[in-house]
Amino acid sequence: MNKAVKRSGRTTGPMLALGLMSGTSLDGVDAAVVETDGHWIIGFGPSRYRPYSREEQSVLRAALGQWTGPDVEAAAAAVDAAHAELVQAFDPVDLIGYHGQTLAHDPRGRGTLQVGDGAALAEAAGVPVAWDFRSDDVRMGGEGAPLAPFFHFACAKMIGATDPICFLNLGGVGNLTYVDPSFARPEIAGALLAFDTGPANAPVNDLMQARLGQDMDRDGALAARGAVEAGALELFLAEPYFSRIPPKSLDRNDFSEMIDLVRELADADAAATLTGMCAAGVVQAMEHCPSPPARMLVTGGGRHNPVVMEMLRVALDCPVDPVETVGLDGDMLEAQAFAFLAVRVARGLATSCPGTTGVSAAVGGGVISVPSTEATPV
Repeated sequence: MNKAVKRSGRTTGPMLALGLMSGTSLDGVDAAVVETDGHWIIGFGPSRYRPYSREEQSVLRAALGQWTGPDVEAAAAAVDAAHAELVQAFDPVDLIGYHGQTLAHDPRGRGTLQVGDGAALAEAAGVPVAWDFRSDDVRMGGEGAPLAPFFHFACAKMIGATDPICFLNLGGVGNLTYVDPSFARPEIAGALLAFDTGPANAPVNDLMQARLGQDMDRDGALAARGAVEAGALELFLAEPYFSRIPPKSLDRNDFSEMIDLVRELADADAAATLTGMCAAGVVQAMEHCPSPPARMLVTGGGRHNPVVMEMLRVALDCPVDPVETVGLDGDMLEAQAFAFLAVRVARGLATSCPGTTGVSAAVGGGVISVPSTEATPV
């Protein structure tokens, strides 16, 4: 791992890292630069978004839930090509954090699969690449997810939070991080609690694609015209997942039967009901928090949906705001997280702990691949 640090010429102090994230919504790749020493956020650099084409999305969807085979190989090639293209748009950095694309996640069974070859990206970019962030955590008994909480802890410190706060990411799957900023380090017991709240945007996106040929319910426009079907919502909340004690995590398709619960509903009612399920999962999740948070900061695409945001504001006893209200970028927060985690990998620091993934002890996951030549730096 030290080879990545050697390239920057520093074993301490800040590094410039480029984080790359392709989430379960399958919309595209986020890329963002962070300056950090792995403990503190020094500053944020430029960011870019590279959408997947419809053809690329089809390739990725065909591979979801699979572990091997030609569909997985095709998805891996598409992911590598998109990321290699995107990194060329950035000025030189010390390190790249490459999350890849999750195709299957079964931490208590087969493990977790993120396609994306960090060694190939290191060669293409001419820069060391930290990748395979989740495997070590799963091997040591953890859920392998979520991984952004250590970055959320640093964000809470950066914005000067003094009371416990929650970060809620509404991507394809929802995940919650409870942060107590009174602790000095994220791996200390009590500093963090993190887990997946349930499905978020993925079921609505799948519904829109199947029924209307659209990628998403933009601005919640369709859901706003519908009504939540109480019976379907009740069946959803009866799922055993919601009563499980965290940490816990989900695969994108774990709640695929949600579509069946709304199959007979009109388009608007179906969208409203799936949106209501997203909010209800979050409300259930709050019961696991050690104490009521002072506020909830929402990141990910779901924060653009006024229907789900209003549902959360009505149901919760704390202010619910997009992360932009504290000066953060909700579109790039996960990409920034993997830039931050890449530096922690390079410095041999923990990237997950019992409170975030249920792993038995704090784990420094990830591996670093170093290019054989630096003739074509990022």
